[in-house]
Amino acid sequence: MPPFAGIFIMIGILGLLIAVHELGHFLAARLQGIHVNRFSIGFGPVLWKYQGEQTEYALRSIPLGGYVGFPDEDPESSIPLTDPDLMRNRPVLDRAIVISAGVIANMILAYVLLVAEVGIVGVPGGVQYQPGVLIAQVATDVSSVAANAGIQSRDIVLAVDGQPLGQAEAARDSLMKSIQDNDGQPIQLHIKRQDQELDISIIPERTDEGLARIGVQLAPNGRLVRRPIQHVGELFGTAAQEFQKIVGFMAHTLSELVGNFRESASQVAGPVGIVAIGADMARTDMSSLFQFAAVISVNLAFINILPLPALDGGQLAFLLLEGLRGKPLPNKIQEGVMQVSLFLLLGLGVFMIVLDTAKLMT
Repeated sequence: MPPFAGIFIMIGILGLLIAVHELGHFLAARLQGIHVNRFSIGFGPVLWKYQGEQTEYALRSIPLGGYVGFPDEDPESSIPLTDPDLMRNRPVLDRAIVISAGVIANMILAYVLLVAEVGIVGVPGGVQYQPGVLIAQVATDVSSVAANAGIQSRDIVLAVDGQPLGQAEAARDSLMKSIQDNDGQPIQLHIKRQDQELDISIIPERTDEGLARIGVQLAPNGRLVRRPIQHVGELFGTAAQEFQKIVGFMAHTLSELVGNFRESASQVAGPVGIVAIGADMARTDMSSLFQFAAVISVNLAFINILPLPALDGGQLAFLLLEGLRGKPLPNKIQEGVMQVSLFLLLGLGVFMIVLDTAKLMT
């Protein structure tokens, strides 16, 4: 596969996930008879545009978002402000359905992707282990001992100080013990990197928690073995189990990020990092893209449901307050909170892009 093909594939997948999210909002509005005057995928300059009977459909140059526009927000709209089919004039429940539909669409898409994965590549049937320990991830900060020594992700550690590690979880535990028992003392790692083998000397360093580490995440060196599905029930049941695992993992990750933001934030990937990871998967194992896309789709759902005013969760929070008060918050308050929130989100997006780029360059 050409080097840039994986990048284009991943950008296309991100565009699909965003399109499905916005399509959820759009269909939830149209099926209730609510006026929609714009449906856009992406931001920035228009690449393609079509004016339908009621709605303008557009594809824009930056595929990192999208939006559904309502005549309520358009000062040039000819629809009277008293029209009962304007979004603003609908009951709270109708508006809540429209706002939450994007999150629901992403969750449904994630499950559909997992069904496709199980149907195409089969049901997980155990792990086939091979000798050594996989370096699943290398910390990219300047204090990372492993990164400074030249260790790379996807390296396989076969031996420590000339002693083979064996395989499976026992090999991973043995390597971890060797690292922790040699605080400040050099150890020799025999590493396999694709078709070559090399020796790297490394000195573990003690962290603030009192444990010697080298700045890597370790995993047993093995691959998942799959078998064909036996019946339709197994297809949908296995996909449901995988979906439950992903949702549980994302909830745990979000709680970890909130509970220990300083340490966890360095492991968060932004748009550039997501594209880079997905592009690497596309080059090495296309089948893994199904699950990766499902994870990103669930991730989009979790992010959008956060109670931040510029996100779907924030809009639902406004609706909740309206339901409790019996009337909406004043427009000036809503607009002010929205502008500040949007500014912060855009700033965070730019920061993540810069951070991802710096990681890739190092």
